[in-house]
Amino acid sequence: MSTVQTLSVLVQDKPGVLARIAGLFARRDFNIESLAVGPTERPGYSRITLVAVVDSPLQAEQLVKQLNKLIEVIKVTQMEKGLSVRRELVLIKVRADSATRGEILQIAEMFRGRVVDVAPAALTIEATGGYGKLRALRDMLEPYGIRELVQSGSVALGRGSRSITDRTKSDKAPPAAG
Repeated sequence: MSTVQTLSVLVQDKPGVLARIAGLFARRDFNIESLAVGPTERPGYSRITLVAVVDSPLQAEQLVKQLNKLIEVIKVTQMEKGLSVRRELVLIKVRADSATRGEILQIAEMFRGRVVDVAPAALTIEATGGYGKLRALRDMLEPYGIRELVQSGSVALGRGSRSITDRTKSDKAPPAAG
C-alpha cells in the first residue's frame, strides 16, 4: 500500500545539492509530489522539504539511508502526521464581477484567505494550510472561474521545542548559532 512521506532534509547551502537529491529520487524511480527549499536559522544551511509517495516503509527507510549518504546532507527527518506542523501556500486568481465579488470574498474568509490583488474582473486570493484545506478552497472557487493558480510545496517543522539541528551527525554538524 502506497503512503505519502514528508521528509525534511537539512543540507549545506551549496550549488548542485538540490540536483543531486532530485537525481537520487529519479534514479530510484520515486516521484517528488512536492518540493520546497529555503534558508534555515543558520547561515550556510538550507532545508529541503520533500513529499513523495512510497510503496512500503522499507522503501521509505532506504530513501532516508540513500539521502544520508550524500555528503552535503546533514540530517534527514521523516515528518510524521501529528508530530509535525505542515503548511502550503496557494495564490488563486478567480474571475470576479460586481455580482460575484461578495460571494468570493465570503468563501475566502471561510478559509482564512485574504485578497492580495483586486482588478476590475478578478480577485487574487492568498491562503495557507494543509493540502486538504487548500483543495477545498479551490473546489469552492472553481464555479466562479479560476483564471490562474500557483501552489507551493509543503513545508514542515516538528512539533515542540526541538529542532532538526539538535541531533545531527557529529561529522556533519552545523556550527553552533552565535
